[in-house]
Amino acid sequence: MPAQKALDQITNPAGKASIWRWIEPWYIAYALLGISAAGIAPILLPLAVNKGSNASSVGLVMAALSLGGLTAPLWGGLADRNRLHRWLLAGGLLAAALGLLFFPFASGLGAWVGLALVQGAGIAAAATVANLFIVENHPKEQWDDRIGWLQTFYGAGQVIGLLLAGYFSQGSLQTGLLVAALLVAIAVLPGWLTTHVSESALSPRPVLLHPAKHGDWSISSPQRLFHHLNRQSIAHLSQAVRSRFGLFLAAWVLSIGGAAAVFSLYPVLMERVFGISPGYSAIGFAISAGLGLAFYSPAGRWAQGFSAMRVFRVGLAMRLVALLSMLALGIAHPGGTRWLGLVCFSIIVLAWSLLSVTGTAITAEISPIGEGEGIGIFNAATAVAGVLGAILGGWAAGVWGYQSVPGLGAVAVLLGLLVSLG
Repeated sequence: MPAQKALDQITNPAGKASIWRWIEPWYIAYALLGISAAGIAPILLPLAVNKGSNASSVGLVMAALSLGGLTAPLWGGLADRNRLHRWLLAGGLLAAALGLLFFPFASGLGAWVGLALVQGAGIAAAATVANLFIVENHPKEQWDDRIGWLQTFYGAGQVIGLLLAGYFSQGSLQTGLLVAALLVAIAVLPGWLTTHVSESALSPRPVLLHPAKHGDWSISSPQRLFHHLNRQSIAHLSQAVRSRFGLFLAAWVLSIGGAAAVFSLYPVLMERVFGISPGYSAIGFAISAGLGLAFYSPAGRWAQGFSAMRVFRVGLAMRLVALLSMLALGIAHPGGTRWLGLVCFSIIVLAWSLLSVTGTAITAEISPIGEGEGIGIFNAATAVAGVLGAILGGWAAGVWGYQSVPGLGAVAVLLGLLVSLG
């Protein structure tokens, strides 16, 4: 079964004896991208915007950054048709670097949103072709190991980036964003010099069921940005919406969007509501992200033993309890609120391991339009959820204060849980 295949790719990794055979020099480029795009930017960009504007502006800027995930099918199509893989990688990295470079010197919502869009599109272009460098140059039996190690490099970069963000948040945000831009620019060298693609075109593009070990936003995984969404998928969308798959997508968008409201405002929210400095909140995020990596294999085994949908609902329940606890702590301000708030956020991060694994498996199992097209729609839904969550989170913080954002997230996750029971 497709779901079983997806879960087996997590619970039965192969080739541990000689890991170096699966690693290529260009993985360094994606480690550097992970440091900046998945680590530094999600912490420093909200802080930079918050210094010069309000909560609504923070939400719009972070939504623009996530919006880049929706451009992934465009870049994938260009790569397939015109063999532009290396150009898309180099161009995407340079675009992301320029967006980061000019952001500290910009002022005004329009400029911030424009630069965030450039960053998001650049990150999407670079990340979309990551898997193509593997699947078009290596036999299928090697894909799991090679893609797994690619994501390991990217995930390690994310943790390093969060730690760097914690350091720079205590000093100069401008310096931190310039360092992020420099790292992405440096990534162009290994990306351009050590990558190549075969001359033969793949048609159709392969279905990759690898649940991505990444953070909970659409820009933080090369696998998540490998879209199969195309005209045929969109034409079949009405068929998908009227099925069980449509209900699952509704539950997914609601629950992921609710969490995205918190993630998009995270460093500012933790400082305003719980009194935790951005430095400590970034370090806490880094620790949680690192611990989350250890839960992917157990999540796969639990899904096999208890069904993917049950584990998915457990993940939603974990997030609901954590968000409600953050809301209560933010309102009541009892003793020890500061660190309890960070513990609650860590539970939200850890629950993502369950949701990421089961979400991919459920899609593969119940999509009525095929695995590839279903996963394309699933990935696009993730990007949409990130955009909507960031916008609504910023709006809620602007109207009712930052303490209301976990409440908004809890309502969305609760609705998602109820829909999943239907």
